[in-house]
Amino acid sequence: MPDCRTVSMPDRTISLDQTRIMAILNVTPDSFYDGGTLSGVDDAVARAEQFEAEGADFIDIGGESTRPGSPRLDVEEEKRRLLPVVEAVAKRVSVPISVDTYKASVARSALDVGASIINDVTALRGDEGMVKVVAQTGCPVVLMHAIWPPETMQDEPTYVEVVEDVLAFLNERIRFAIGFGVKRDRIIIDPGLGFGKALEHNLELLRGLPQFLGMGYPLLVGPSRKRFLGELLDVPPEERLWGTAGAVAVCAASGAHIVRVHDVKAMRHVARVVDAVVWQV
Repeated sequence: MPDCRTVSMPDRTISLDQTRIMAILNVTPDSFYDGGTLSGVDDAVARAEQFEAEGADFIDIGGESTRPGSPRLDVEEEKRRLLPVVEAVAKRVSVPISVDTYKASVARSALDVGASIINDVTALRGDEGMVKVVAQTGCPVVLMHAIWPPETMQDEPTYVEVVEDVLAFLNERIRFAIGFGVKRDRIIIDPGLGFGKALEHNLELLRGLPQFLGMGYPLLVGPSRKRFLGELLDVPPEERLWGTAGAVAVCAASGAHIVRVHDVKAMRHVARVVDAVVWQV
């Protein structure tokens, strides 16, 4: 694959010599697709073990929905939802756990109980303390582009040129992170499909993925069952599996290092075929 890299963590290094799968595990009542489907910690652990058995390379656990229009959650409630699940899952799976949060206190507590990666949808803008947590702990961080906050992100999003605008944003966020002591080999970038983008913006970003590879950082893309697929295909979230498969194939063929998905087994198969044909790995 182009620009083949690794994800470095304090306790291990993950090779990115093929498309890696990040499984989505939401412990939220209101996520757009799987909100409210888990009944408790035991249920979440069972789902995480299933994801690992199906071939997940990472498990991304979220306690607050950031879907367009969703309200913000206070720190203590997010910790209440998230930390028992992270701690329990960390004891039962061997793959690294990512935590989907933009709050510094939540991130530090999650790292203390077994998480290894912080997935920050605000790219370190949501909480001024987050960059210090990442720099001090040495954990990898996903810097994602989004129009913030979620309550208004889909209110007529506008760009001069979406690929160039998102590239510029991510470059600025990388400089910010490095300026605070975050190591280059701990940074992952994400163009943020669906986070303040209209249908054509998302399609342009998918077409432009090779330009993001040129930044020299591992590239994560999250197309799974998102609204733009529903708009394109005129189907609800539960009928977007095949649209997701098409988007994942595009991501893998373009060289994306990690795809973040709900359907691990199916998308593992998609990525494996593309890797074998396109990248011969």
